[in-house]
Amino acid sequence: MADEANRAAFVELQGRMIETTGKIKQLQAQMRSKEGEKKRAYLTLEELRQLPDNTNTYKTVGKVFILEPKSLLLSEQEQKFNDSESAIASMQTSKEYLEKQLAEVENNIKELLQQDPGLARQILSMTVQ
Repeated sequence: MADEANRAAFVELQGRMIETTGKIKQLQAQMRSKEGEKKRAYLTLEELRQLPDNTNTYKTVGKVFILEPKSLLLSEQEQKFNDSESAIASMQTSKEYLEKQLAEVENNIKELLQQDPGLARQILSMTVQ
């Protein structure tokens, strides 16, 4: 009876571990995407700041280029940059939380396997076959 309960607990912990690992990978991909957006906004800002104020600047909308004042483009790029920074900070906090959850699940698995050496042998024999 206890053996079945330990096996069920292990399967549940293993599922949580897989799920948490997947969430962390997804979050890392989103963070890389936001880092790219942030870098593009920064580089665009740097180039716009070098231009004289009376320069014609254009904004792309699909396949169309629309004449826009430099100040408007600067404010849009600054907003994109700031939004990306705040999103990255938020994602970093979420990532740290998920990493703590993953460490907790790993510790729970270790404890379970230490409490029930028979379960550990069964798991090892399943992976070898």
